[in-house]
Amino acid sequence: MYKTVEFSELVGKTLVSVSGEVGGEDITFTTDDGQVYRLSHYQDCCESVSVEDICGDIQDLVGSPILLAEEATSDENPEGMEPPKYQDSFTWNFYKLATIKGYVDIRWYGESNGYYSESVSFDKVGEL
Repeated sequence: MYKTVEFSELVGKTLVSVSGEVGGEDITFTTDDGQVYRLSHYQDCCESVSVEDICGDIQDLVGSPILLAEEATSDENPEGMEPPKYQDSFTWNFYKLATIKGYVDIRWYGESNGYYSESVSFDKVGEL
């Protein structure tokens, strides 16, 4: 069973693997103590939420303790971005991670007709 936890729970943990990609619907983190965490969106009906961009080398997060794990949201499009013609409601979700080896920003984009969630969940999904 999944348990929603704070993204900051990753601080101090050392990742042994990270999997996920731009355009995907989840990112999975596995720690050296066997814990498995997942960033994902629980699809309902009339919304679309996916990884829009990953800035930095995601493999820089593996093998060194996580020093920063922050999340932020915005309901404003980035400067210079032309919004889709029929965008009723949208949310940008940002997940910022850093180790001594580097910094990674995972950007999610969610859109809907305004009646459905565009959020991303961070869940502890089990142990290896």
